[in-house]
Amino acid sequence: AWGNSLFEDNAEYGFGFFLGDRSNRELLKGYVDDAKEVASPELRAILQDWEDNMEVAEGTRKRSDAVIAALEKEKDGKFELERVYSMKQYLIKRSTWIFGGDGWAYDIGYGGLDHIMATTENFNVLVIDNEVYANTGGQSSKATAKGAVAQFAAAGRRTNKKDLGRIMIGYGHIYVASVSMGANPAQMLKALKEAEAYDGPSIVLAYSPCINHGLVKGMSTAQMEEKKAVECGYWPLYRYNPALEAEGKNPFSLDSKEPNGKYREFLMGETRYAALTRTFPEVADQLFTEAEAAAMKRYKFYKRLATEV
Repeated sequence: AWGNSLFEDNAEYGFGFFLGDRSNRELLKGYVDDAKEVASPELRAILQDWEDNMEVAEGTRKRSDAVIAALEKEKDGKFELERVYSMKQYLIKRSTWIFGGDGWAYDIGYGGLDHIMATTENFNVLVIDNEVYANTGGQSSKATAKGAVAQFAAAGRRTNKKDLGRIMIGYGHIYVASVSMGANPAQMLKALKEAEAYDGPSIVLAYSPCINHGLVKGMSTAQMEEKKAVECGYWPLYRYNPALEAEGKNPFSLDSKEPNGKYREFLMGETRYAALTRTFPEVADQLFTEAEAAAMKRYKFYKRLATEV
């Protein structure tokens, strides 16, 4: 299922879908309790198995099919069973994912995102981060990195990019991951699976080059660009899983290697940075130097998190 909202209301809109599904499933659970009173021993056992595992994703479709098949055999004339059958679409434990871009998550919709992430509900967020308001003309956002040229930042953005992952980790109860498909698809898949399995809010930040980046070699090389971004330290890969603390393990895992020293080379492969050397050469070198220093400082911070006992 899919629904679209105004992008600034994305968090509230998606969270509403999650709450609606949860409310219906809680109602269904009450109906199942009533149904067990009039069900045959065989159906009662199937309903109990569903109720015991209603929040378990693994095997949810199989359990749902078993309940439906059993109800179809003996529901006729029994109100309690027919009531459960009428809500059969809620038997499956759904996975709720809220998708949005960086302009929404870091900037115009951040208040709403922060509000829902501060809950303990079990939903997931995927942020497609291209570091600019790509869908409204390429305006600078709080996800735009220092030195990048964008609308409202024609002379290069002067502040560092907002570290949304670090902010979310600070809550302590949110699953957080930073991924880049072109750099490490296995790590990305692992993060998505861990986010889905985590019993609580999760957010996955995905590096996503777009046409506004002005890749010198063209958008067909976007996956390679994602790899270069990780290798030079521009985009770190990591996973923060609070569930590991209960096992006595460090919840933070740094999945990218030490930067390879090619940060400036990476910047010059994109027009959004290279253009600054032509339009405002007097500030370009300073901004790029500061941006690289900030990126290395950020990497060292995450490295310390990964080595904590």
